[in-house]
Amino acid sequence: MPHTDLPTPPAASPWRIMDPVRGQIRLAMALAVLAAMAGLVAMGLLALAVQQLLEHPGDWPWQAGAGVLACTVLAYLLRLTAFDQSHYAAFRLETLLRQQLSRHLAQVPMGYVESVGAAALAKVIHDDVKALHVFVADSTPLYARAYVTPVLTLVALLWLDWRLALGALAVLLVGFGVLSLAMRNRQEMVRRYNAAREQVSAAVVEFVQAMPVVRTFDSGQATFGRYQQALEAYRAMLSEWYREAGFPARFSMALLNPLPTLLVLLWLGAWLNWHAQLGFATWLAVLLVGTGMAEAMMPAMSLSHMVDKVKLSIARIGQVLATPVLPAPARPGQRPADTSIEFEGVSFRYTADADEALSEVSFRVPPGSITALVGPSGAGKSTVARLIPRFWDVAAGSIRIGGVDLRDLDNDELLRHVAFVFQDTFLFADSIAANIRLGVPEADMAAVVAAARAAQAHDFISALPEGYETLAGERGAFLSGGQRQRITIARAILQNRPILVLDEATAFADPENEAALIAALSELMRGKTVIMVAHRLNTIRDADQILVFDRGRLAESGRHQALVDAGGVYGRLWRSYETARHWALDPAGRHVAVDHEESGKTP
Repeated sequence: MPHTDLPTPPAASPWRIMDPVRGQIRLAMALAVLAAMAGLVAMGLLALAVQQLLEHPGDWPWQAGAGVLACTVLAYLLRLTAFDQSHYAAFRLETLLRQQLSRHLAQVPMGYVESVGAAALAKVIHDDVKALHVFVADSTPLYARAYVTPVLTLVALLWLDWRLALGALAVLLVGFGVLSLAMRNRQEMVRRYNAAREQVSAAVVEFVQAMPVVRTFDSGQATFGRYQQALEAYRAMLSEWYREAGFPARFSMALLNPLPTLLVLLWLGAWLNWHAQLGFATWLAVLLVGTGMAEAMMPAMSLSHMVDKVKLSIARIGQVLATPVLPAPARPGQRPADTSIEFEGVSFRYTADADEALSEVSFRVPPGSITALVGPSGAGKSTVARLIPRFWDVAAGSIRIGGVDLRDLDNDELLRHVAFVFQDTFLFADSIAANIRLGVPEADMAAVVAAARAAQAHDFISALPEGYETLAGERGAFLSGGQRQRITIARAILQNRPILVLDEATAFADPENEAALIAALSELMRGKTVIMVAHRLNTIRDADQILVFDRGRLAESGRHQALVDAGGVYGRLWRSYETARHWALDPAGRHVAVDHEESGKTP
């Protein structure tokens, strides 16, 4: 079963992923630094203007006032431009990352996509990239405030009066000393916090997605109970963190606010001024500039929190991008000589620690023949079907098409030869015609209609409100299962590839749709090399060869009657199928009755 989420990866550096937009980020940071400098200059000029007013009450300090206005406007414009640049960089990085993730996932084994699950990968491409956007857009101006402003402020204070500078610095050092007590176990708490939050998210998704099953079987008690447990664990974790941080965190936040620094500068400045050791203008300048260090502390802590949040997203993005892609062909440019398929000593397991799904499987499918794969559930037949399109690479042995190893075929060349119709259909939220054209976008409308007629789909498509331009809805939600399957078959007919792989294409069809599907499949299979996974054994009685799998091995092969007469695995499956095919309710409807005479007949 596909996972609902990627495993929690180790934390990653949030900066290396910004390499594609590093130039814009540096520009944004430089503009933010200049804005901080302009703001400090404005405060200094304001102190100068006040000093000139005090010394010459009748003269308005036009030059200093104009400087204050100009620096204030400049600081605002620079800060605004810095945010613009960081947001443009974030949008560009978001686009680049999503393109990179999409291109990478198109080259990884399809088995990886199936094993991880669409939901987890969608979360990476959408949610994690979006989280990175917020970080890139907002972090760069915060960095200027968090690191440059305190340094510039300290330099200005030391230049104005080193005693007041040390007083302001002492407040911050005490605040950080107390804060270190609150943060002594921070990394572990952050890890537990993220784990608890992920558990709550997973429980919510499970509860919502399983709503039909929940309402049918347990009225939500068991599933909702798991959500409650995850929520209680999350609350308990937050409560423990709050208790552990407690007073040190609150007290340090109070000290790192601008007010304590301002009070120290007021008291110390007043004392120095009273003793004639500090001029009023200098004291005023210190008061205007001095809170710059304390004002930068909150942005610094916000930035630290933002970095912690985004590290997991960056690590998940990196984990997907680090997934090995299918190796490139060692001898590119080869083309199959015909449409034969050959498995030679193929062994395969889904994960390194899993049991073998296939073990030393060898068989050959002649060109233009129909080969059926049958066997008990879990025998390996669907694995065989999914190895042909190279959803995975084999662990041992080789698979050849027309004498060429799959690993030596370019992906485009493989797709030109092989078409797939699986029981799980997928339609895009586009028009019916666009869904049929998938893979052959240049096909004209006449070819689309011809393919739909051959797939027994034209009549129901024509009856739709907008015919072939009717939207299928998300995943084809506006159509029935049989209708979606016939559109998928029309798509394969239009592609007209010489090899066809069918994985129980009629598994979920109702009797009315099944007749149309069988007619459509008959048209699709005409003149092609066909491998089909089948559970309804009556549909493969006329196959050219039947391959019978059991526990990952090829147990038997041959034609239908010879396999039935041999009395092996296939014979047992056929008897079970015949028994199930002839079951019926007794006249009172109280239990199942089987026509043993009919079920015992072998056609």
